[in-house]
Amino acid sequence: MSDTARRLTGLAVATAALAAVATPHTGPSDQGSPPPDFGPAASAQAAAPGELLGAIAPSPVPTPRGEQREPPPERVLVSGVDLDARVRPVGITDRGAMAIPEDPAVAGWYRFGPAPGSPRGSAVLVGHVDSDTGALGEFAALYDVRPGDRVEVRRAGAESAVYRVVARATVPKGGLPSSTFRRTGPPVLTLVTCAPPFIPEAGGYQANLVVTAEPLPA
Repeated sequence: MSDTARRLTGLAVATAALAAVATPHTGPSDQGSPPPDFGPAASAQAAAPGELLGAIAPSPVPTPRGEQREPPPERVLVSGVDLDARVRPVGITDRGAMAIPEDPAVAGWYRFGPAPGSPRGSAVLVGHVDSDTGALGEFAALYDVRPGDRVEVRRAGAESAVYRVVARATVPKGGLPSSTFRRTGPPVLTLVTCAPPFIPEAGGYQANLVVTAEPLPA
């Protein structure tokens, strides 16, 4: 287990115990800090804040006629940090925010955007950093990724799409770059989870951790 995972686990146990006698708690840390950023910082205009991850997803747009749709992702793995999560497609909530699977062991793929393996745009996978019991989610492992880590996305009926991590950035909950959901431009895989501080009276986590990975040659 990594030092970051140990720290998060210890904080999760402590805050879960506190939650049992006080206010319900959905995060591993009130006082924790996100891991250090690396790689090029996002420079796009910030998107408006929403619920959960603070991500207001763009309105659903059908795939243009004649354009080949990539097969859907089924699993995402980052072997260097022991991340292994099932993936299921998600859409948007009634409030216009990207939906997220409740199970912290499962990641959501934004099905109205590019799929992993697409030749252009940002394929978005999101997941919870923990559960309402304080148990760590699979995407807590993103706190330990390093530049060059290999990300494999297994796809239905197709070869895996493989990427390498190039950047990690912590942004305020209302500051998720609009480029996160772009449908054009160079292909990337964007992995998103929550980051401290966790402030219950302010709605929970106040930041997002965004990991960007670029495709490796086939």
